[in-house]
Amino acid sequence: MNEPPAGASGPGRAGAGNRPVRTGADLTASTAVRYALVPAPRLSLDAVSRRSGLHPDLIRRFVALGLIDAGRDAAGHLVFDPTAPAVLARIQRLRTGLCLNYASIGLVLDLLDRISLLEAALRGRGTRSETPPWT
Repeated sequence: MNEPPAGASGPGRAGAGNRPVRTGADLTASTAVRYALVPAPRLSLDAVSRRSGLHPDLIRRFVALGLIDAGRDAAGHLVFDPTAPAVLARIQRLRTGLCLNYASIGLVLDLLDRISLLEAALRGRGTRSETPPWT
């Protein structure tokens, strides 16, 4: 009554029946952990404010609205990726060029990111679109 099905073997035994066998390459690819050899450079709020030309309070508001990602350092101050000034410039272009409010800017940024991912997937498959990218 408690016998294993035909072709199945007990735990730890050879001959795993019909179960797929995962190779070392499969395990490495699915559980790969990457460690940075050098810490990624981070920009302070003041540095981002100077590079983007925006007031620090406006940048804090963008962080609160989720338009830009920021972390905190050991002292609790906001720190940003080096790409933050470019993201802020994109936000400002959408605000002034299309007269969008900040809630709709978040939606447009998400849609543009999805479009970029889809275009990258098409390029990866060898399918090319003749139209230029959206941004």
